[in-house]
Formats: sequence, C-alpha cells, structure tokens
Amino acid sequence: MDNSKSEPAETSTNTKTSLELLLENLHLDQDYREKLSLSKILEINEKVISDEPAKCESDLPWFCLKKLMMVNLTARNVKCISLNTADMLNPLDIITALFLCSDGFVQQEMALKMSMCQFSVPLLLPNCDTNQCTLMLWAMRDIVKKYRPQSLSESKSFIEDRIVLSELPMISFVRLGECSLSKSEILNKLLSNSQQYHDTFVHHNMECGDSPRRISNGLIEIAWYLPCGNKNIDIFSQPVAVANLRGDIASFVTQYSFLCQTSAAVFLIFDHLDCESSLLNSHRGQIFLVGNYESKRFNSEALKKVAKELGLTNNNIIIKTKKKNDADFIQLLREKVRDVVENSNTKMSIEQMADIAHELGIRVDEDFQECQTAKKNADAITGEIQDILKYKEDQLPLQGEIWKELTCLETEEYRLQKIGSKNVEDYKSHLRIQKHELRKKQNSYDMSTAMIYIINAISCPRTERSYFLKWMRMNLDKVSCIKLSKLKEKYKEKCKNSENKEEIKEIDQQISNSSLGTEHFFREMGQIYEASLSLPEKDPARQQLQHLPKLCAELLLDGFPLELVDGDASHIPLRWVSDVLSQLSDLVSPNGKIRVVTVLGVQGTGKSTLLNTMFGVQFAVSSGRCTRGAFMLLIKINEDMKKVLNCDFMLIIDTEGLKSPELAQLDNSYEHDNELATLVVGLSDVTIVNVAMENSTEMKDILQIVVHAFLRMKEVGKKPKCVFVHQNVSDVSAHEMNSRDRKLLLEQLNEMTQAAAKMEKKEENKSFTDVMEYSPDTGNWYIPGLWNGNPPMAPVSVGYSEAVYELKKHIIQLLRNCESSAYDILEFKEWMTSMWTAVKHENFIFSFRNSLVADAYMRLCTEFNKWEWEFKKEMYTWVTNAETRISNFGKVAVETNRREFLTCLKSEASTVLSKWEAKLQKNLTEYFKQTESRVDLVERYREEFSNSAKSLRKEIERSVNNQLTAAAEIRQGMVELDKIKENYTKEIEKAVCALIDECREKNVQMDETDLDKEFDKMWNETVKKLSVSKQNATNVFTSVTNFLRINLSHRGSHAYELLNQKSLYNCGEEPFKYTAEGRFRRIKHKLNKMFSIQDHIMAVHKLSEGIIFLCTQFVSEKVKRKMNYSDTYIEEILHIIDEMLQNNQDINTDIEFEVSLKQHICGFAAREFQKMHEDFIQTNDPYRCLEKNKEKFCDDFKDVFHKRDQCQKKAEEFTNKCLKPAIEDFISRFLGQDIIDEMLTCEQFKTQMSFQYSVLLDLLSQDDFQNYVDYIWSFDTYVYKMIRNQIVKHFSSVSTFKYEDKHLQSSITSIHEAIKKAKTGKTNGLKAFIEDICKELGNKLVISQDALGAFMILNNADLEQFDDYLTVSVQNMTKNLTETLKKTCIEAKLQHLHVMPQLELSSKMIGCGKQCPFCKAPCVAGGKYHTEHFASLHQPQGLSKYTWDTTKKLATDICSSLVTTKKYFNCNATEGKCQPYKNYKNFFPNWKITPDVSPEASDYWKYVMAKYNNEFAKLYEVEPADIPTGWIEITKEQAKESLKHPFKAKWLIKAKAKRSKLLDKGRALNSSRYHPKPKSASAHSSGPPSLSQVVATTSYFAISPALCPAMPSYVTSQVCAISDQEGVESLRDESTPDAGEKVLSGKTLA
Repeated sequence: MDNSKSEPAETSTNTKTSLELLLENLHLDQDYREKLSLSKILEINEKVISDEPAKCESDLPWFCLKKLMMVNLTARNVKCISLNTADMLNPLDIITALFLCSDGFVQQEMALKMSMCQFSVPLLLPNCDTNQCTLMLWAMRDIVKKYRPQSLSESKSFIEDRIVLSELPMISFVRLGECSLSKSEILNKLLSNSQQYHDTFVHHNMECGDSPRRISNGLIEIAWYLPCGNKNIDIFSQPVAVANLRGDIASFVTQYSFLCQTSAAVFLIFDHLDCESSLLNSHRGQIFLVGNYESKRFNSEALKKVAKELGLTNNNIIIKTKKKNDADFIQLLREKVRDVVENSNTKMSIEQMADIAHELGIRVDEDFQECQTAKKNADAITGEIQDILKYKEDQLPLQGEIWKELTCLETEEYRLQKIGSKNVEDYKSHLRIQKHELRKKQNSYDMSTAMIYIINAISCPRTERSYFLKWMRMNLDKVSCIKLSKLKEKYKEKCKNSENKEEIKEIDQQISNSSLGTEHFFREMGQIYEASLSLPEKDPARQQLQHLPKLCAELLLDGFPLELVDGDASHIPLRWVSDVLSQLSDLVSPNGKIRVVTVLGVQGTGKSTLLNTMFGVQFAVSSGRCTRGAFMLLIKINEDMKKVLNCDFMLIIDTEGLKSPELAQLDNSYEHDNELATLVVGLSDVTIVNVAMENSTEMKDILQIVVHAFLRMKEVGKKPKCVFVHQNVSDVSAHEMNSRDRKLLLEQLNEMTQAAAKMEKKEENKSFTDVMEYSPDTGNWYIPGLWNGNPPMAPVSVGYSEAVYELKKHIIQLLRNCESSAYDILEFKEWMTSMWTAVKHENFIFSFRNSLVADAYMRLCTEFNKWEWEFKKEMYTWVTNAETRISNFGKVAVETNRREFLTCLKSEASTVLSKWEAKLQKNLTEYFKQTESRVDLVERYREEFSNSAKSLRKEIERSVNNQLTAAAEIRQGMVELDKIKENYTKEIEKAVCALIDECREKNVQMDETDLDKEFDKMWNETVKKLSVSKQNATNVFTSVTNFLRINLSHRGSHAYELLNQKSLYNCGEEPFKYTAEGRFRRIKHKLNKMFSIQDHIMAVHKLSEGIIFLCTQFVSEKVKRKMNYSDTYIEEILHIIDEMLQNNQDINTDIEFEVSLKQHICGFAAREFQKMHEDFIQTNDPYRCLEKNKEKFCDDFKDVFHKRDQCQKKAEEFTNKCLKPAIEDFISRFLGQDIIDEMLTCEQFKTQMSFQYSVLLDLLSQDDFQNYVDYIWSFDTYVYKMIRNQIVKHFSSVSTFKYEDKHLQSSITSIHEAIKKAKTGKTNGLKAFIEDICKELGNKLVISQDALGAFMILNNADLEQFDDYLTVSVQNMTKNLTETLKKTCIEAKLQHLHVMPQLELSSKMIGCGKQCPFCKAPCVAGGKYHTEHFASLHQPQGLSKYTWDTTKKLATDICSSLVTTKKYFNCNATEGKCQPYKNYKNFFPNWKITPDVSPEASDYWKYVMAKYNNEFAKLYEVEPADIPTGWIEITKEQAKESLKHPFKAKWLIKAKAKRSKLLDKGRALNSSRYHPKPKSASAHSSGPPSLSQVVATTSYFAISPALCPAMPSYVTSQVCAISDQEGVESLRDESTPDAGEKVLSGKTLA
C-alpha cells in the first residue's frame, strides 16, 4: 500500500536524524558534505565489472548508480542479501539519498538516465532534516524528448524539445491520509497500455517497494506520457506530465500547494475525508476525488459534504466499487485525464514553475551564483545567434574556408598530387608560402566577441566553467534544433517537386552546415592558437594565447570531450591537439598512462549511444547531431584497477559514421573513411566495430575499410584488439543461430583482407587471421535493440543494457590481457602525430614514421648491440688466451702434439660460441616477453635480429678458427727455430765453460782486455764449428697464386685464361683499373642513356675501392704485427672479396672484373706478405740471434770467471727482459676492449642512429666545407677519423690508467703467485725455478724464448738470493711501468693495441654500410643482417653531384619528397627506362624511403647546400643550384633544431622546460619561409655501395685491421675507371670527384 509515512524528525545533541543515520549506514555521509562528482562515479573500478550482488547497505547506492549509468531497468532493485526483510531499504530512499549527495552534474546525469529508463524523476526533492525541498529544474534540463502528437501524425513530423521548456498540462496525484488504493500502481497502469506495462513509479508490489520510507516522504516525482502519433497505441493524443507526491498532503502542505498551483488537475486519492476542507481549497486547476468504496473507512456523507464545499460535480468524483474491476477503473481515470489534457488551458513548463516555487519558499537547484553567472555568460553568446551560417562567418571566421584551404594545402604538401612538371622543392616552398599567407590572413582577424566571452568563461573556476559549458551546449542545441526543423520542413516541401534538384542540393548543404555546438567554438580556439604560432615568439599576441591548451587540457581532465578530428574539414589541428595533450600530461604527471577504446561503424547505428551506455558518458546523440569527425573523452581509472590495467586513464574515442550520406557524394568519400578508420584503429588498444548483417553490400564496404586499417597497423607494428558488435539481434539463441553468419563474416573478412593486401602491396596476407588474432566465437557480440517497445514511451531494453555491460567487461578483460604496455600521454601524442602524418600521405605503410617505433627500435638496437659486444668481448678474451696458450705450447709444459692441441682448442671454441649464441637468443626472447619498452611495435624485426645472432656466431667461429690455425702454424715454425737456437746456445755455453776453466788454470792475472780477446777467439772458433744453415724463404707469390686458382676454379676455364694473361708478380703495383668495354658491349642495346654507363662505372668504382680499402687494412695490420706469414691470411682476403661481391649483387659485375680485382689485391698482398715473411726469417735467424747476444754472453763469462754475485743482475734481467715485455703485451691485448667499453657508455655510441645524430651535430658545429665533402664522399673514412678523434678527446680528460692498472695488477698478482708456488715446490736449481714460474704464467703471459734462453746461460745465481732480488725487481718494475703508463699519451697507446677500438666502433656505427640509391644517405638500420635499409635523413641530390639536364645546375631535389610524387627516375637498375619514384621498391626492394616527418625535417642539408652552394659547384665544375629563398633563410640554429625531427627519440632529446613550448621558435620561423620555382629534373642514378659496406660485411675477428697512418704508398690503391665512350676518366682517391669529369645528359652525376 502507498501509505508509508515518515515520523517527524527529532534531533538532539545525542540523537542523529533519520537522514544522518541513513547516510551513515550507506557510507554517504562524507559525500553529503562534499557531493559526488561525475568523474568519481564514472571512474572504472572493480565494482564496475563485478557481478556480485549488494552485500551490505553501503553497497546499495553504488549498485544503484552502476545500473543507472548503464541505463538498466533493474537499477531500482536494491535488495541486500545480508539484511532482513524488515531492514530492507526502500528504493526511493536510495534515490533520494543519491540526489542529496550529488552535485548538479551527477543529478542531471541521473535524471537523464532515469528518464531513458522511463522511471519517474524527482521534481521536488525533500530534505527531512531541514524540512526544505528543492525544485530539480537543473537536474532535468538535459532531458530531451521527441514525440508526435496526433495533429502531426499525417505529416510524420515530430516535436523535439528539452522537457523543462515544454509547456505541458501536468496532472498530479496525491493522497490524504492512509489509503487502501496504491496511488503509484494506479499511475503505472494509467500510463501503460495493455501490450506494454512498465513500472514508472516505485510501488509496494515492487522489490523492497513495501519497505518503510525513511527520507523520501515529501518527494514529488514527475513522469511524462508522450504520444507516438499512432491512434492504436497512444493512450493520450497529447503529451502530459504526471506528478506523484509521496506521503500524506496533510504532512506536506507546501508540496501540495505547489502541485495545486502548477497542475491542470489534481487527483486526490482517499479512504476517508474529514469535514475540514480548507486544505483542499488551494488548487488552481480542477480537482478530482478518487475513493475506494470497498474501504471500511469510506464515508459517503463526508464525501458529499466536501464535494459541496468545493463545488464539485459527479464528474469530478471517481469511486472504485465492486462492480468496477481494475481495468474499468483505470479506463475511467484515463478518460478523466484525457478530458483534462484536451480541454485544459493550464499548461506550464518546469522552468516556469520556478516562479511558483520561489513564492512558496521552495529552493530551486539553479539558484546559486556559479550557475546563474554561467547562464548569463552563455546567454550573452547564444542570444546573438539569429542566422547560424552568418554567425559562423562573423564570430568563427578562422575555421571556415581559410581552415579548409589550409587543410587542403597541408594534404597536398604531403601528397604532391598537383605538382605536374614543377620542381618538387620549389612546389613545396610555394605551398608553404600559401600556408603562411593563410595564417597571416587568420591573424589579421580580431578576436570575435563570442571567442572573448568563451575564453573568459572557461578561464573561470572549475564549477562555474562546467555550468557554462553545459548551458552553452543546451542553448546551442536549441538554436540548431530550431534551424534544422525549419530547413527539414523546407527540404520536405522541395522534395515533392523533382525539378528542384539544385535547390534541394543547396538546402541539403545548409542542413549540413547548420550544426553549431561547443566544438565549433573550441575549433575556433584551436585555429586562433595555431595561427598565433606563426607570429614571432616574443609577439604579445602570441604570448597572450599560450594558456589556451592548458584550459582545454583541464576540461579534458574534467570529463569534457575534445574534438580530435575536425568534422567539417576532416582534419586534425595537429599542433593544437598536441599541445593540449602535452599540457594534460603535465597536469597528471607522473600518472599519465592511458588505454584507448574506439568505435567504428556506419552512421546512425548507435555508436555514440553504445559508448554512452557502456561508460556512462555523454557523447552527443540528439536529433540532427550525428557525430562528425572524432571526439575523445577521458575516464579515470580507480586505484584498485590501475595495477590490473596498468594505466591511469581510459581514453574513449567516438567517431563519425562511415559511409555517411553527407560524404557519399564526394569523390574521395572512400578515402576519407579509410583515413578515419586507419587513424582511430591505429590509436586504439581495442576497436569496437558496429556491423549490420542485413545489408551485405554496405557491410562489405565497411569491412574492407576496417580490414584495411588493421592491415596497415600490422605492417607498422601496432596490434589493436577488435570486437565486432551486431546490434538489434535480440533472440536468446542469437549466438548459436548466427554461427553461419559468423562463418560468412569470416569469409568476407578474408576476402576483404586479400583486397586490402593487394592495394597495399602486402599480398602475403591471405586471411584476416594473418592480420590479427581473431576468433569468430569470441570476437563477435550480439546486442538486442535499444528500446523495449515503441518510443517515445519505450524504456531502454534490459537486454541491451546487460549485453552492453557484458561487452564492457569483455573489453576491460582485453585491456587487462594486452601484451603491450600502455601509452603515457606524451607517447600517445607522438603516436597520434605519426599516424596522422602517415594518413595524410597517399601510401600509409610507405609513409609511416613514428618516434615511438623509432624509440622502441633504438632500444632494441641498443640492447642487441650490448649483447653483441658482450659476445664479441668474451670471444676476444677467449681467443687472446688461446693464442697465449698456443704461443707457449711446448716451451715448458709437456702437452699433446700440436695438431691434437689445435683440434682441442677449436672444439672448446665451438662450445663457448654455442653457449654465447644461446645466451644471445635467450636475451632476445626475454626482451620480447616484457611489456615495457614498446616491444610490440618492433616484433616484426625479431627474426632479423635472431638471424643476426646466428650469422654473428658463424662469422666469429670462422674467424676464430682462422686465428687459431694461423697462430698454430706460426708457433710450429718457431718451434723448429727455437730448437736450433737452443742447440747453438748450448754449444756456446759449453765453449764458454771450457774457456773459464782454461783461463783459471793459467793462474795468470787477466784484465778485461785479455778476457775480451779470449772470448772473441773462442766465439769465432765455436761459431765456425756450428752447422749454421741459412733459412730459406717461402715463395709467398706461389702460395697465393695457388689459393687464387682454387678460389676461381668454380668460375670456369675463362677465369683461368684471364689469370694466365698476367703474372701475379706484376699485379697490385699500379692503381686498379676497370675497363667497362666488354660489359657494355653486351648490354648497350638495352641502354639508351649515357649516364647509365657512368652510373655503372661509379658503382663499380665505389665497390672496388671499398674492397681494396678493407683488404689493405687487413694486410697492414698483419704486417704491423711482424709475425710470420700464414696461408690463412690470403684465405681471409679472398673471403672478404667474395663476401663483398656476394653482398653487392645489385651492382652487375663480370668475370673480368672479379679476376682483375682479385689479382690486384692478391698481388700487393703477396708482395707485402713476402717482405713480412723475409723480415721475420731474418729477425729470427739463429746465427743472427746468436750474434745479438754475444755481448751479453761475454759479460756473463766475465762474471762467472771473476765469481761475481749475479743474483741481483739476473733478477733484474729476468724482470726487464722476460716479464716486463710480457706484461706490456698483456695490457695491449686487453686495453682495446676496455676503451671500447668506455666509449660505448657514451650516448652517441649506443646505436647507429644516435651516432649519426652526433656526427651531423659535430659537422654543424665545425661548419667546415671540406668536412662536409669528406662526409658525403668518404663516409666510412670520415667516421673512422672522427671516432679516433673522439677516443683521443675522451681519454685526454679520462685516463686509461684505471684499465691498464687493472691488467697490470692482475699480471703482478699472477707473477707473485707463480713465484710463491715455485718456491713451495720441489725446485732443484734456478733453472727449474724459472721454468716453474714460466709454466704457471703460461696461460696468461707470453715470455720471449730468446730472452729466456739468454737469461738461462751461464747463470750461477743463488736461488734464495735470486728469489729475494726478484721480488724487489718486480716491485721496481711495477713502479716504473705505472709511471710510464701514466705518462704515455692515448695516441701512442692506440698504435700498439691488439684490438683497435676505432675500427671496432666504426664498424658498429657504420652498420651495413649501404647508402640511399638516390642521395647516398647512410643506412641506420640495426643488426648487421637486417633485410630492410633506411636512412634517418635524406639530402639534396646536388650534394652527390647530380645536376639538371638543361642548365647543368646542381639539383635541389630530395628523394624523401620525390617518392610521394609522380616524378620519374632512370638509372642502371632500370636499364635506362624512366620509372616513377613511387615504384622505387620494384628496383630497390631492400630500401625503405619514407617521406619526411615534417616539412622542416630536411632543413639541415638545405642549410648546408644553401651555404656552400658555390663551393660545391666549383668542386664539381658545374653551375650553382637555384636555391629556394626559404633555404637561404634557414639559420644554423634551425638546422640544428631540425635534426630532432628525423632523429626524435627519448634517448636523444632531453626534455627542457615545458614540453608544450618545445620547438615553438623553430616552427614559427619555418612557417614564414618563401621558396621560388626551379626547373624540373629527370634522370637519376642507382646508388653504389660505400666503403662502409665493405667494413661492415667483414668479420672483425679476422684479427682487427687498423688504418695504419704509415701505410706504404703502393698499398694505398687508387681506382681508375674506363668507359668505351669517354676514354679514361680518372677518379680521385677517396671518392672525391675529379675536376676533369664531365656532366652527362639528364639529371646526371657531375
């Protein structure tokens, strides 16, 4: 029964009121004081996705809110499982409590959702503590209702209006005393037709509806009946409001008075009427008395008396009798209400009721300063709007045609579709001039009055700002709605006559343009801001607007949507949005991680409604307001979910519908949809795709667009999740019944994948599952229709709400399972920028460049480089120790034979290599398992790096085995020589001993002269007796020739013929010459252009020069070691040549070239090796070694003869002659690795890209023309020199001594331990003592056998005394070595290192060594065996000697611009035929040339060319280029700043000051450049490899080659090229262009 009545509120100091107690139980007491905000109730927490029922009272309000925000009809079912039935809370108390504890925006949202559920909404909200009530005018302002009265049924028109502004008759239902009839249940039946019953009002037969009300008595609820225009369905033909007062009117006189003055009729329900009728006399409209005759308290006499006093007729009295069943009773009530509605003149809007409320002392929720000030400000703006189109032109001028022109220019700047025959750089300059002029035009406008009001209003405190924006939105909706309704009526009239096509088209355009929302004002603000950035940085006009992005960032943080894509121009105001996001990042820092959810689908399929229902947000869905463009909205993540989702916010992106009618008539509508889909899919972690199975043609179009977007994402490394949503599918068996449809969908997805893959030239993608993970069973969701019945009286379907809730849980689960880490806001900004930049290009995949991908790639490169160096360093150490063991083999230790020892070492090496290869692969696997570092973006490079690891192992293994073999061969030769030397020494020692005995027996005093004579005589006699045999030198030429023949055996008889034509003795003495005659005689019929021959010559020249360069370094390094020759050396050289020729098969070379090149290199190598071999033999000749020690033997003879103490002398000799050289050698073997370790800690040596960045900065700082020439033409040589200089510079301030001392102390420790062990052993004599020491040091130090043998002879030192002196000598040696090491400069140390740090670092930094085929920019891809080359920064082709064919002027084209045009190139690769630059991949498939990330990206090289234009022209002997004016205006600082675009990555750019101001100056200056038009260009050259390719492709383990400064002149080879047309054209050494070269036709190499 509807008879619950609250007790009078009692309060004392010790007793809490009913309200306080209830709020305390509900845990809302704090919220009552501070008020709930929208951001609080919309944040995502565990409860949002929990299906657990309410367990306690405090769960009830959140359970209700959660359901209400999801527009779920079960929101009022608030049963708590832990409470007894008697303690259950009435739903009205929960609702009242929530309204009392919420701010105005939450109240508004609750009222809106309740209205959508067709729940009654609070009209007057009571507060039982204060006995005050509040008119909820503001709370209901957002409710918009559409209906069709009977009068409009024929025209099919409808009325749409905010319900608070609609003047409707209101029928109020109240009760007097306790009643047996349920007022609320009667109302529900009254408003529901027989087919569709709905509980609009809570009543006692509902769940918990019979629980006593504690705080909701005095509540007046309101609901509306709105007709649909169908007589068979409508209960009332006109709209009507129905109010319901909770409680007895005797207790709530104010509320009753309010209803009496605002209602057209009041229906008073009673059981018993008192004779006092004064309470009933206050009504203005009709009053109807409704009684229950069956009630025991019913009194007919009292009823008659009251009716008479009130002047009521029988028509106003309704009595329910036994004869009237419920249906008849309700029908009678309806007739009475219908009569009132149709005949009453008392109509009043809720807004008008505010005046009556004020008269009665009732508060109005809008009556406070912030709300009223905000309303005043909003009215001041919207009150001026008469004609929307004219208003836009006057007040929002910057976003009109000017902005659309700007967007077209910006797109053209990237696509260059209208370039025609114009020069690319000049055309781009012209576009920039136009853009600048348009920005200038924008800046010429004064800020409009409306925008001044807007900016001032949103600069107010948060609450007032929020109210202002709400007022603005409501006012603008009203204005647009009025305008649109008139236009639609006009459109409908014109459509009746088919001849009005032009007028219809014009009206249609007006309808599209008549939309006016808050987004238009913020769009204008964005344009004002972007235009201001073209002003000088210190300009006051610019400075005054710098705060605008922060204002919008604050709004975004408050939950207001921000326009991402301009719906009218279909463009992102990139700088505006970027700076807003930067400010947002600053506001939330460090908690700025976000996950992104987006929706795509056909227009009008309920995408915005889906998001609103799912997340409780408010994307615009009112009539005539289909989403245009894309909007983003931020939702906070609760603390309990942050760790689960690994983010702080969820960003929701709502998009305009694909295939929209407005765009369908445009030629590029498909392209527009593709761009939008690509953008939002690329930005999202989860994409919701709305599909409609009923329209197969439309669905195919949508699927192709969506699949296209996902394919593009796969190719750029992004892996968003996808959910297909099928709306309006309500059958409970939908999922099972639609299995066939899902199969059909998958087939269509596969079909669309193949179509999209063909368009993107990625035809390896055959099915949708190739593009992304997708399961037909889990990837499809079926959602029933939104409305449960016929609108406008239909509530939202429970099935819809529940299905959307399940989808929401699924999406959160998908986000939870995301393998990739969440973006922070700045990363999202970077990704958005890159996505949009790529979208603006015609070919997305080709054009995509992103700093996040670059950053992730560089992180991977950095890690891999670190692992690679650890691997190499370990093998350097292992090989050094192995060479030490080989060098000491057979000296003092008894070991196996040499061959077995070598086999053992190689087996050991293989084990170590396998272990480290496995470790490298494990590191790679573990790296890709992490969720940080954005590894998902570089997943496609994983296989390349894995292959690089495998190849690195093979490379090192081959090199290590060669080194071990060479060391073993050299040691074998030394063993034979050592035996001869040992025999000679023994003979001399025997003769000396005999001489000593002889001299002593003479008993004659002999002075030094006498002893010298005797020794000389003995020496000569003994040497004569020795069988001194001269060591014969090996003929290295014969050995090299043999290996060369074996190497060329697979090339056939012609190779042998060529070999026999010239002796190897005569090769390599003169500069290498390559004759192109034979080659071009065979292919000249294919070539029509002379420059192709020149191309080929240049390519072959560069290749041969590079190979000769590397082989020369290899030979020089071997010669420097002064070791014996090994056949492995020539095998290594031939391997280098073969590997380089194999890696450069794109340069067509013939057998003549290969043979002549190998002969040339092997000739000079054999000559150097022959001399090295002969020098080695001479140095190690036993007789010569004997003679070298003659003086020492003589001194030892005298010492023994005179019986002098030799202990100290011998100890010093052993220390200085044996140990010291060994320690110095040990330090030299390892210091190189330490220097590399140190240099790799420098930022510039982390990756090739960071190094390239530092090189260009260094060039700019020096600003020397010759340096630029060296960089362009001898990149690897320049890099080598620069790295060497960097090492010298670094270690001039940071000493190497800490590393040297480490190795020194290690050696000294080993020596002391060896001495100690030798002493404790059973040593028999000094010789055995020394042998034991050497044996212990055998694995660490290589002690010279010559020095050791000389030390041993005639050594009569006392062992104990020798040991003492040896310790002192070692200490003195340590001190002396320390001083020497500290004093020695780094340049001197670099000359003696076994591992040359400058060579290792240059090899790492040069990378693969490939250069751009058009401009020669170096490749910066990581991993030696990458399959795709790319350069960070391309340069004008004139710097590489290309000229215009007609003027002979240097060319200004940049290939990163050309690849986006329809321009042509021809080269050797195209066989002289012209091919579009866009198709360059057909000829250079391993190269990726992406367009510049911004117009300013190439400013560095533009500055260089502009500054040194004349110098380059003079060097190349051509005419200077026509430099565009804009290039001349580029400053050195701008050039430096521009490098941050192509090299942009976190590890390169340190954030300084505020990120929002980063690069303001550079961009502002760049936007003001002017460029003229030069002539067009045509022909082009394919890119020959640089020398750096050679360095990179050869294993460093071929014993590190060094660039020897003292290299013999005949080794530094020059290269000459001869063509049959031009004769001999001498090319300068180091690739610098010769002054005598001629300019050829077309765009030609100078």
